[in-house]
Amino acid sequence: MGCLGCRIANGNEPNLNMVYENELVACVLDIAPFNEGHLLILPKEHYLDVEEMDTETAYAVMDASIKLSKVIKKVFAPDGITICQNGGSFNDLTHYHMHLIPRFEGDGFSWSEPLHPHDAGNHLKETKERMLKAMND
Repeated sequence: MGCLGCRIANGNEPNLNMVYENELVACVLDIAPFNEGHLLILPKEHYLDVEEMDTETAYAVMDASIKLSKVIKKVFAPDGITICQNGGSFNDLTHYHMHLIPRFEGDGFSWSEPLHPHDAGNHLKETKERMLKAMND
């Protein structure tokens, strides 16, 4: 199994801190957590991006995120939880994974503004039309 994400999801890496798993997904503590309790949810089958997943696997990922968000809230009492995933060239693991990150006021985690202005907010109607057309093609 060449993919690190596949090895993690299928329990083939040493020193994993598996918190939850079922036949479709595995949930492990991130080895470089932003905050204590930072989890990764990985499908056991290999996918790079969200749109590659079958519905059953996508549901299993979301179901695990619900279960584990409740656990994070119970154990760490965060001010909130950030749930995110990076696709394409931003997916450093090259295997789909969703982050569940317990958040606390003043923890330094931030959503940043684009480095280069793009003016996208000024043509939302055109953007919507392009997307609707693509969904119907």
